[in-house]
Amino acid sequence: MTSLPHPPADQIELAHVLAALGDETRLAIIGLLANGEQDAMTCSQFLHLGSKTGLSYHLAKLREAGLVNVRPEGTKRMISLRRTDLDRRFPGFLDSIIACRAVGPKPGKAQD
Repeated sequence: MTSLPHPPADQIELAHVLAALGDETRLAIIGLLANGEQDAMTCSQFLHLGSKTGLSYHLAKLREAGLVNVRPEGTKRMISLRRTDLDRRFPGFLDSIIACRAVGPKPGKAQD
């Protein structure tokens, strides 16, 4: 299995990061990675969020934007949050997104 392309840390663009985070499934993936006790998670740990095809699409968008690192490990793909790169590039941004996600409205819930 070949390595997947990831943008270098200094080339992660805020517009691409924001576009990638504009989807509830991708926000949920980022939340799980940020709150996870593991350094990396497998694709199968996200199956409750959608189909394998859908997850592949969402993970590719997150990888291309520079939010996650996807590394092949045998037959699995290990996904990890690029927290260090993101914190260096946009200090406090990722923590703000995660905090807003934790207290924000949940999908399907009516707002007052």
